[in-house]
Amino acid sequence: MFGRAASIRPLVSQLKLGARPTRARPSFKFSTSPPRRAAGSNLTAPPPAYGPIGVARALQPGTTASPTIFTDEFSLADRVALVTGAERGIGLEMALALVEAGARAVYCVDLPKAPGEEWAKVREYVGALKGKTGVGEARLEYVCADVTDQEAMWKVGKTIGDREGRMDVGIAAAGILKPDSPCLTYPAKLFQQVQDVNVNGVLFTAQAAGQQMERFGNGGSIIMIASISGHGSNKGHEWVSYNTSKSAVLQMARSMACELGPQRIRVNTISPAYINTKMTGAFLAKNPEVGERWAALHPLGYIGRPDELRGAAVWLASDASSFCTGTDFSVNGGYLAW
Repeated sequence: MFGRAASIRPLVSQLKLGARPTRARPSFKFSTSPPRRAAGSNLTAPPPAYGPIGVARALQPGTTASPTIFTDEFSLADRVALVTGAERGIGLEMALALVEAGARAVYCVDLPKAPGEEWAKVREYVGALKGKTGVGEARLEYVCADVTDQEAMWKVGKTIGDREGRMDVGIAAAGILKPDSPCLTYPAKLFQQVQDVNVNGVLFTAQAAGQQMERFGNGGSIIMIASISGHGSNKGHEWVSYNTSKSAVLQMARSMACELGPQRIRVNTISPAYINTKMTGAFLAKNPEVGERWAALHPLGYIGRPDELRGAAVWLASDASSFCTGTDFSVNGGYLAW
């Protein structure tokens, strides 16, 4: 549930943005009629570039029988990804999963000027994966950048696009959580800090990835890490700023999904329940009674592991979820089933 802030002094130069010109207010006319289509036009999308799959493949004359579900639909071969909050925690877990699914380059964006030992060991592991089944070039790159700096994040996206010639996946996993504080006296400064990272940072990450997806015209998948805290309040905690921010992420994804759908840019969210990252684990080590309470809130009876989010992330990033957008996937151990 808890990501890592990617708030940083960027290593890339900042963009210069011009002032937006003043425009006259447009008049809108709404219609309930369905869009007009040419006679005989197909109402479904064409098959993927690698050809028909599933039953359509089986029925195609002369097709050689071969499974495609993992070699094609779930494969991220030659894909390029940007993941924020990926120096450790959930972001790093997802970055590694994308590499294992075949992505040739995954750019990890986070706060420290240089990544720590955990990230370095994962990168070394990625190097050893090269040549293994389903793994391609397998590069894990680190970028120091500030997710709350819109211009810097746009520059990060463009730099990746210029270097790689494409952008296929963007995962916004950077996030922060402040200590409990009563809602009636919650400090404005703390509230704004949480929104800056958890809302603005998510938007700027989605923009950075989405602009490059639009640039190259291949479509893509944007995945935002929301939370069970966006679906309801957390019992026993005074987290008005965090809960508000995660609810905003859910609506942001739905809005962007509707706007970007025609460009085949899909936008979805993952809402974890309590996940035992190293940062969370350090807190629970000092507050074991909280850990017991959190575990009991899940029908499965335990706090989730970061790797239990990998499957949802890879599915959403891949062609296997090609008809899925504007949707939240709650990976929560049954938390919302009570």
